[in-house]
Amino acid sequence: MGVHCTHAALFAQLIIDNKNHGLHAFLVPVRDPVTFKPLPGVEVGDIGPKQGFTTKDNGYVIFKNTRIPRTNMLMKFHVVSKEGKYSLQGDEKISYATMLLTRSAITTVVANKFSKIVTIGTRYSLLRRQFKDAKGQEIPIL
Repeated sequence: MGVHCTHAALFAQLIIDNKNHGLHAFLVPVRDPVTFKPLPGVEVGDIGPKQGFTTKDNGYVIFKNTRIPRTNMLMKFHVVSKEGKYSLQGDEKISYATMLLTRSAITTVVANKFSKIVTIGTRYSLLRRQFKDAKGQEIPIL
């Protein structure tokens, strides 16, 4: 029997009084904690086997008109009061700095991976033969 998760962490648009405050992190109930059946408005499923990556069992979740309680919002830097008032906690520059750090880390990782890809592709191309010449001999790619 597989593991049943009762909640999912996700980012969703925070809308208060028809004003969109952008993406915020939430912990959302997905399944009934007793029966493990999906809650109303929640669809879950398996995406099927993945070729070459059979050790992971990935699925999907779809929320349809799902209301997330205020208390399920991760409110370290952005807070919604019981009265529905939205406010920032601390310095807004911290969130911006985190975003910049993440984006710069992504470019570093991509450059590193790309250099490995180019090296492997070049080495393979030195040995790989393909297409026949007029004598019926396969010719090197490079």
